[in-house]
Amino acid sequence: MIQIALIGIVVVLMGIQFKSTRAEYAIYISIAGCILIFYLGISKLEIIINAIRKIQSYINLNETYITILIKIIGITYIAEFSSNICKDCGYSAVANQIELVGKLTILATGMPILLALLDTINNFLTA
Repeated sequence: MIQIALIGIVVVLMGIQFKSTRAEYAIYISIAGCILIFYLGISKLEIIINAIRKIQSYINLNETYITILIKIIGITYIAEFSSNICKDCGYSAVANQIELVGKLTILATGMPILLALLDTINNFLTA
């Protein structure tokens, strides 16, 4: 985390330096820094996926639900990342649309879990 924080601080300081003279360079530096931090953050997802798989080995969970959970984590990460880049570049309307579509995609992706839960509740109530 210290490495990521230092990269972020260096990127911001470089962006501030170029912002007054070459604003387009500041945006390019910001995007490059975001991509670098994104790349470093993806390695943490592997740890999360391994932990989820270990949890699955302890309890009997359907593989489909684990896959959906991993997809939702990825959708959240990508939507947040791209939204923040758009906000940094001054395109908050585009950022808001990315966030909205990300939320809708998460809802659509999680729908099989909701339907399975409702089916289980229905089975308990009718039994």
